[in-house]
Parts: sequence; C-alpha cells; structure tokens
Amino acid sequence: MRRALALGLPAVWGATAITYKWVCPLAQRDGLGTRIAGSAVFFAVGTGLMLRVRQVMLREVRQAREVAGAAQSVLLRPLPVRIDGLAVAAAQLSADRGASVGGDLYEVIATEHGVRVVMGDVRGHGLAAIGTVAAVLGSFREAVHDEAELAGVLARLDRALARHLRDRARAEDTEDFVTVLLLEIAPDGELHALNCGHPWPYLLSGGRAELLAGADPMPPLGAFPLPVEPPVTPCGQLLPGEALFLHTDGVEDARDPQGRFFPLAGALAEAVRGRPVSPQSVLRAVFTQLLRHTAGRPKDDIAILVLRNDRFISRAPVFRGAGLPESAAPPRGATSHDAPAADTPPVAPAP
Repeated sequence: MRRALALGLPAVWGATAITYKWVCPLAQRDGLGTRIAGSAVFFAVGTGLMLRVRQVMLREVRQAREVAGAAQSVLLRPLPVRIDGLAVAAAQLSADRGASVGGDLYEVIATEHGVRVVMGDVRGHGLAAIGTVAAVLGSFREAVHDEAELAGVLARLDRALARHLRDRARAEDTEDFVTVLLLEIAPDGELHALNCGHPWPYLLSGGRAELLAGADPMPPLGAFPLPVEPPVTPCGQLLPGEALFLHTDGVEDARDPQGRFFPLAGALAEAVRGRPVSPQSVLRAVFTQLLRHTAGRPKDDIAILVLRNDRFISRAPVFRGAGLPESAAPPRGATSHDAPAADTPPVAPAP
C-alpha cells in the first residue's frame, strides 16, 4: 500500500499535466500568455515530482541506515568496558559512506581457557562484506568455548568461511579471503597468537609502543588450506598496566592527500608518552590523528581494539627495561580479577 501511494501521487501529477495539455482550451492557443501559463503548469508539476521523489529516496535511505545499524549491533556487538580483568575500548569505521558496518571484525570473549580475541579484515568493504563477517564472527563465538586449543578455534573459523564461500560461489562468481589474528590471554597474562595474514599488534608499555611481532604470518583464511598443525606463537606476558593495540591494515595503509602513509607507531608513541595507558584515550587520540591525516576520508575500513591488563598481582609488577632480576618477577598464576576503574592503571598492593 505504501509503495502504491508513493508511485500514485507522481502518476496523478503527470496525468494532470497531460490532461491540461490536450484538453484545456487555453493550452491550445499559441500566444505568449498561453506559453507562459503552460510553462508554469509544467514547472509546478516537475517541481512537485522532484520533491516527491526526493522524499521517497530519503525515507528509503533512512530505512537502509536503520537496517545497517541493526546489523552492526548484531555483528559487532558493543564490547563491555571490562572483560575478565581487562579494560577494553574498540571502534570501527566503514569506508563506504552508505554503510555503518564494513568488512572489519573484532570480538573479545572470556572463556575457561582464557580471554580470547579475534581481529579480522574481509577482502573488500561495505555491505558486500557483511555476510563474510557474520560467518566468521558466528563461528568464533561458538568455537572459543568449545575448543581447548587456539588452533582448534582457527580450524573452526576456516571451515565456517569455506562453507560460506561455497554458498556465495553458487550465487556469484567471486573469490574472498579474510585476514585473522587470534589471541589468547591467560589469567597470568601469558599471550599466544595465531596470525593469518593480519598486522601484528603493538604493545603499549612504559610510555612506549613496540610492535609485538612473532613468526611470519600464515596466508589469509580462504586463500590457501591451513597447515595440519598451525604454529601457535608465544608472545610473552601482558603485565598489569600494559596494553595491546590491535588494528586492521586500513590504519597503517591510510594515506594523506600527498600519498604518505599514516605514521601509526609515532601516533601511538605520542598517545602514551608521559601518561598511564588509557584504552579510551589511546583510541580517541589515534582516531583523531588518522581522520586528520586522511582529511576525514579514509579509503579502507578501519577497526581498532585496545586491551589493557587491569589485574592485580600479589607482588610488585616487573617493569620492562627496568633491569630487575628474574627473582623480582611475580609468580605465575598469582592473580586476582578484582580490577580498578577502566581508565586507571592497576597499582600492586604493598608486599
């Protein structure tokens, strides 16, 4: 009924203009006044048609944005500010101005195996990538609870993506792949990672930003078969007060009008220099500099996730680069999940 009404009014206006032209005696005359009157009628009808079409299009755009917003809330659910003793901040920006969700994905889930994190980037961006994002995130949210090993989680993601790509291939001739970074953060802060073609995260510690690079990444999911035993990379320990900065390649690949890449390492160093690491502050500072660098028009989807260890330990924490002996390191497993405020770094109780 609504569609019929939307099309009916312009049809009535058009019929009115045609009727005037062929039936009204005034329209049959050939004088100047007649031409002016005819032009005024057709101008009024044309203006009305354009305004009506504009109104219909704006309503459909609003409805599409509402649908996209609903899809985003399901796919990229808002993360809580704290997950199992970790302070969390995340944000995503689609390069497609017509979409509020793009081809980047992230999730953080506390499980009995530790806090498990995924950061991924689907080939392409905008609405076309939503189906692939849904397939990967849906599989991750189930696998992290079922699989005791991180390699098992990755295998589940690979199988889910393969099924999705087979279904898409029946409907359209396309190839797709996803870069994926899987992280597992144990209760004592031990880090393990599986990387399939994704940028390595940065470690934010002691006012510095260091690339947490491990072994060479495996190929993206969907491009080649996974190894029989994917190599899990140990990445050290995330100490209390330290943070991880995870991102998609849309951050480092962003260019300014002169074609220069975004200096992510410098932006992170500036964001944490001389102050405690705050996930929200780091997120806000990097996004602000990134949008300024690209003049507000990034060419690729962007996703950023910041995780800070807010867990207490029973002894004073080890500060990286402080030259403390190994005997000063806190015993593994001596943790408590009582956490301070989201933007306040943890302070160890006095020994």
